[in-house]
Amino acid sequence: MKYRHEWKHEISYGDMLALRQRLSAIARRDPHAIGGAYAIRSLYFDNAADKALREKAAGVNLREKFRIRCYNNDASFIRLEKKSKINGLCRKQTAMLTQEQAESILQGSYGWMAACSNPLITELYAKMSAQGLRPKTIVDYTREPFVYPPGNVRISLDYNIRTGLQCTDFLDFSCVTVPAGDSPIILEVKWDEFLPDIIRDAIQLRGCRTGAFSKYAACRIYG
Repeated sequence: MKYRHEWKHEISYGDMLALRQRLSAIARRDPHAIGGAYAIRSLYFDNAADKALREKAAGVNLREKFRIRCYNNDASFIRLEKKSKINGLCRKQTAMLTQEQAESILQGSYGWMAACSNPLITELYAKMSAQGLRPKTIVDYTREPFVYPPGNVRISLDYNIRTGLQCTDFLDFSCVTVPAGDSPIILEVKWDEFLPDIIRDAIQLRGCRTGAFSKYAACRIYG
Protein backbone atom coordinates (compact mmCIF):
# COMPACT_ATOMS: atom_id res chain seq x y z
CA MET A 1 0.00 0.00 0.00
CA LYS A 2 1.44 3.34 -1.04
CA TYR A 3 1.63 6.57 0.88
CA ARG A 4 -0.67 9.46 0.04
CA HIS A 5 -0.40 13.22 0.30
CA GLU A 6 -2.58 14.88 2.90
CA TRP A 7 -3.42 18.51 3.61
CA LYS A 8 -5.39 19.72 6.60
CA HIS A 9 -6.80 23.23 6.99
CA GLU A 10 -8.71 24.77 9.88
CA ILE A 11 -11.57 26.72 8.32
CA SER A 12 -14.54 28.83 9.36
CA TYR A 13 -18.23 28.10 8.92
CA GLY A 14 -18.38 30.61 6.05
CA ASP A 15 -15.44 28.82 4.38
CA MET A 16 -17.29 25.52 4.69
CA LEU A 17 -20.38 26.93 2.98
CA ALA A 18 -18.26 28.26 0.11
CA LEU A 19 -16.35 25.00 -0.28
CA ARG A 20 -19.51 22.93 -0.16
CA GLN A 21 -20.90 24.91 -3.09
CA ARG A 22 -17.68 24.78 -5.12
CA LEU A 23 -17.03 21.10 -4.57
CA SER A 24 -20.62 20.14 -5.36
CA ALA A 25 -20.08 21.64 -8.83
CA ILE A 26 -16.90 19.74 -9.71
CA ALA A 27 -16.71 16.61 -7.54
CA ARG A 28 -19.20 13.95 -6.55
CA ARG A 29 -20.49 13.07 -3.14
CA ASP A 30 -19.25 9.88 -1.56
CA PRO A 31 -21.97 7.30 -2.38
CA HIS A 32 -21.81 5.95 1.18
CA ALA A 33 -22.88 9.28 2.66
CA ILE A 34 -26.49 9.66 3.78
CA GLY A 35 -27.84 13.07 2.88
CA GLY A 36 -24.33 14.14 1.95
CA ALA A 37 -22.69 13.25 5.29
CA TYR A 38 -22.10 10.50 7.79
CA ALA A 39 -21.21 10.20 11.45
CA ILE A 40 -17.82 8.72 12.33
CA ARG A 41 -16.94 7.18 15.67
CA SER A 42 -13.33 6.22 16.38
CA LEU A 43 -11.72 4.65 19.42
CA TYR A 44 -8.03 5.54 19.61
CA PHE A 45 -5.32 3.48 21.29
CA ASP A 46 -2.40 4.82 23.28
CA ASN A 47 -0.20 3.65 26.15
CA ALA A 48 0.19 4.85 29.71
CA ALA A 49 2.89 7.32 28.62
CA ASP A 50 0.65 8.75 25.86
CA LYS A 51 3.13 7.75 23.16
CA ALA A 52 0.85 8.57 20.19
CA LEU A 53 -0.24 11.88 21.69
CA ARG A 54 3.29 12.99 22.58
CA GLU A 55 4.76 12.02 19.22
CA LYS A 56 2.05 14.04 17.47
CA ALA A 57 2.69 17.07 19.67
CA ALA A 58 6.45 16.81 19.09
CA GLY A 59 6.05 16.45 15.33
CA VAL A 60 7.92 13.13 15.19
CA ASN A 61 8.57 12.41 11.52
CA LEU A 62 7.80 8.69 11.61
CA ARG A 63 4.78 7.84 13.71
CA GLU A 64 1.68 5.68 13.78
CA LYS A 65 -1.63 5.33 15.57
CA PHE A 66 -4.25 2.61 15.87
CA ARG A 67 -7.99 3.09 16.05
CA ILE A 68 -11.24 1.17 15.70
CA ARG A 69 -13.87 2.91 13.58
CA CYS A 70 -17.52 2.60 12.64
CA TYR A 71 -19.97 4.74 10.69
CA ASN A 72 -23.49 5.99 11.47
CA ASN A 73 -23.62 3.93 14.68
CA ASP A 74 -23.61 0.73 12.64
CA ALA A 75 -21.97 -2.05 14.66
CA SER A 76 -22.17 -4.44 11.69
CA PHE A 77 -19.31 -2.62 9.95
CA ILE A 78 -16.28 -2.09 12.20
CA ARG A 79 -12.71 -1.59 11.05
CA LEU A 80 -9.36 -1.65 12.76
CA GLU A 81 -7.16 1.02 11.20
CA LYS A 82 -3.48 1.84 11.46
CA LYS A 83 -2.46 5.26 10.18
CA SER A 84 1.25 5.80 9.51
CA LYS A 85 2.97 9.06 8.66
CA ILE A 86 6.47 9.77 7.33
CA ASN A 87 7.86 12.90 5.66
CA GLY A 88 4.37 14.39 5.53
CA LEU A 89 2.94 11.41 3.62
CA CYS A 90 0.24 9.14 5.05
CA ARG A 91 -0.73 5.51 4.71
CA LYS A 92 -3.74 3.71 6.15
CA GLN A 93 -4.03 -0.04 6.64
CA THR A 94 -7.35 -1.62 7.58
CA ALA A 95 -8.81 -4.89 8.80
CA MET A 96 -12.43 -5.81 9.43
CA LEU A 97 -13.55 -6.70 12.94
CA THR A 98 -16.74 -8.44 13.98
CA GLN A 99 -18.79 -6.87 16.73
CA GLU A 100 -17.79 -9.73 19.03
CA GLN A 101 -14.08 -9.16 18.31
CA ALA A 102 -14.39 -5.44 18.97
CA GLU A 103 -16.25 -6.09 22.22
CA SER A 104 -13.57 -8.52 23.39
CA ILE A 105 -10.86 -5.89 22.82
CA LEU A 106 -12.90 -3.36 24.79
CA GLN A 107 -13.21 -5.86 27.65
CA GLY A 108 -9.44 -6.46 27.70
CA SER A 109 -9.71 -9.98 26.30
CA TYR A 110 -7.30 -9.91 23.38
CA GLY A 111 -5.37 -13.19 23.55
CA TRP A 112 -7.27 -14.45 20.48
CA MET A 113 -5.55 -11.77 18.39
CA ALA A 114 -2.20 -13.60 18.58
CA ALA A 115 -3.52 -16.45 16.43
CA CYS A 116 -5.48 -14.27 14.01
CA SER A 117 -4.65 -14.68 10.31
CA ASN A 118 -4.89 -10.94 9.65
CA PRO A 119 -1.43 -9.32 10.05
CA LEU A 120 -2.80 -5.95 11.18
CA ILE A 121 -4.72 -7.55 14.04
CA THR A 122 -1.65 -9.53 15.13
CA GLU A 123 0.44 -6.35 14.92
CA LEU A 124 -1.95 -4.55 17.25
CA TYR A 125 -1.78 -7.54 19.60
CA ALA A 126 2.03 -7.39 19.60
CA LYS A 127 2.00 -3.68 20.40
CA MET A 128 -0.66 -4.09 23.07
CA SER A 129 1.64 -6.67 24.64
CA ALA A 130 4.99 -4.91 24.14
CA GLN A 131 4.05 -1.21 24.32
CA GLY A 132 0.97 -1.41 26.52
CA LEU A 133 -1.41 0.05 23.93
CA ARG A 134 -4.95 0.20 25.26
CA PRO A 135 -8.22 1.89 24.20
CA LYS A 136 -7.91 5.54 25.25
CA THR A 137 -10.84 7.69 24.19
CA ILE A 138 -13.75 7.97 21.79
CA VAL A 139 -13.70 10.61 19.05
CA ASP A 140 -16.99 11.44 17.29
CA TYR A 141 -17.52 13.83 14.37
CA THR A 142 -19.55 14.50 11.24
CA ARG A 143 -17.93 14.20 7.80
CA GLU A 144 -19.07 15.53 4.42
CA PRO A 145 -16.97 13.67 1.83
CA PHE A 146 -16.32 14.44 -1.83
CA VAL A 147 -14.38 12.36 -4.35
CA TYR A 148 -12.64 13.29 -7.60
CA PRO A 149 -11.30 10.26 -9.54
CA PRO A 150 -8.31 11.89 -11.34
CA GLY A 151 -5.49 11.73 -8.81
CA ASN A 152 -7.70 9.59 -6.55
CA VAL A 153 -8.61 12.75 -4.65
CA ARG A 154 -10.77 12.70 -1.53
CA ILE A 155 -11.91 15.94 0.10
CA SER A 156 -13.78 16.03 3.38
CA LEU A 157 -15.34 18.65 5.62
CA ASP A 158 -15.20 17.47 9.24
CA TYR A 159 -17.04 19.21 12.05
CA ASN A 160 -18.93 18.74 15.32
CA ILE A 161 -15.88 17.06 16.84
CA ARG A 162 -16.77 15.54 20.20
CA THR A 163 -14.83 13.63 22.82
CA GLY A 164 -15.93 10.75 24.97
CA LEU A 165 -13.55 12.08 27.63
CA GLN A 166 -12.01 8.87 28.99
CA CYS A 167 -14.91 6.70 27.86
CA THR A 168 -13.85 3.66 25.83
CA ASP A 169 -17.23 1.96 25.48
CA PHE A 170 -17.05 2.28 21.71
CA LEU A 171 -20.22 0.30 21.02
CA ASP A 172 -22.39 2.15 23.52
CA PHE A 173 -23.94 4.67 21.17
CA SER A 174 -25.72 6.36 24.05
CA CYS A 175 -22.34 7.18 25.58
CA VAL A 176 -22.21 10.85 26.55
CA THR A 177 -19.80 12.94 24.48
CA VAL A 178 -18.97 16.63 24.76
CA PRO A 179 -17.54 19.20 22.31
CA ALA A 180 -13.75 18.96 22.07
CA GLY A 181 -13.00 22.48 23.24
CA ASP A 182 -13.15 25.08 20.48
CA SER A 183 -12.36 22.60 17.73
CA PRO A 184 -12.67 24.19 14.28
CA ILE A 185 -14.10 22.80 11.08
CA ILE A 186 -11.41 20.80 9.30
CA LEU A 187 -10.88 20.60 5.55
CA GLU A 188 -8.92 17.47 4.61
CA VAL A 189 -7.56 16.86 1.13
CA LYS A 190 -5.90 13.55 0.21
CA TRP A 191 -4.46 12.45 -3.11
CA ASP A 192 -1.97 10.10 -4.76
CA GLU A 193 0.64 11.31 -7.25
CA PHE A 194 -0.93 14.62 -8.30
CA LEU A 195 -3.58 17.09 -7.20
CA PRO A 196 -5.59 18.34 -10.22
CA ASP A 197 -5.56 22.11 -10.73
CA ILE A 198 -9.36 22.27 -10.67
CA ILE A 199 -9.34 20.90 -7.09
CA ARG A 200 -6.34 22.98 -6.06
CA ASP A 201 -8.14 26.12 -7.24
CA ALA A 202 -11.46 25.16 -5.64
CA ILE A 203 -10.01 24.74 -2.16
CA GLN A 204 -8.14 28.05 -2.13
CA LEU A 205 -9.29 30.19 0.78
CA ARG A 206 -8.05 33.59 1.83
CA GLY A 207 -5.72 33.37 4.82
CA CYS A 208 -5.94 29.57 4.99
CA ARG A 209 -2.71 27.67 5.68
CA THR A 210 -1.94 23.98 5.81
CA GLY A 211 -1.86 22.78 9.41
CA ALA A 212 -1.43 19.61 11.43
CA PHE A 213 -4.71 19.35 13.31
CA SER A 214 -5.29 16.08 15.15
CA LYS A 215 -8.80 15.08 16.20
CA TYR A 216 -7.34 12.64 18.70
CA ALA A 217 -5.16 15.34 20.28
CA ALA A 218 -8.11 17.75 20.35
CA CYS A 219 -10.23 15.13 22.11
CA ARG A 220 -7.59 14.62 24.78
CA ILE A 221 -8.03 18.24 25.92
CA TYR A 222 -9.78 17.08 29.10
CA GLY A 223 -7.31 14.34 29.96
